[in-house]
Parts: sequence; C-alpha cells; structure tokens
Amino acid sequence: MKRLALILALTLPAAPAPAQEGEGRSLMEEGARLFWEGIRREMGPALDSLRERADEIEPAIRDFVERMGPALGEMMDKIGDLSAYHPPEVLPNGDIIIRRKTPQELKDDLPEGEVEI
Repeated sequence: MKRLALILALTLPAAPAPAQEGEGRSLMEEGARLFWEGIRREMGPALDSLRERADEIEPAIRDFVERMGPALGEMMDKIGDLSAYHPPEVLPNGDIIIRRKTPQELKDDLPEGEVEI
C-alpha cells in the first residue's frame, strides 16, 4: 500500500489538466478527469499521511547526511566503482564480506556490441 501511495504521488502531477471553461470535452477526456479525481479522493488520506511522515523524518535525514556525508564520501573514494565487487555475503559466523571481482569477471560483465544510450 505504501509503494502504491508513493507511485501515485509521483504520477499524480502528470494527470491531465482540466479543459478550460467553454471548451467541450470528449468522452475520453471526461473519463480521464473522473478517473484522476477518483484516485485523488481515494488516495488523499494516504498521501497526506505520507507527507506528514516525510516531514517528521526530514530533520533526522538531514542530520544523518551532515554527519555521515563526509565519511561516506571518503569511503566511496576508497572503494571506487561498486560494479567491481560482488554483492555482500553473510558468513555463518555473522561476518559480512564483499569480494572484489576478478579481471575476467569484470570483462564478462561488459555488454557485447554497441550500447544504446
């Protein structure tokens, strides 16, 4: 439900704008308007709750970024490209290891042919 609320919150601004007064609406335009109006009415409370929670956690996130930002930047400078590592593994004793990929594994990860951007 929370994901749906977030997705809708991000897509609602893309809703079709209502037609100007005096302009006729097609059935499709009227259907779209009614659809988005219904979505807003149904999702309104969930979106309001999402906004309230975002407002509540914003100071904590800002504090975290201010404190940890420089340390994370230094760590990323040391690590470099994250694609050069395998996903973390949790060992039976609870240790977490992150293995570096071998040169062959890095070569195998590269796409063949042209890459469309």
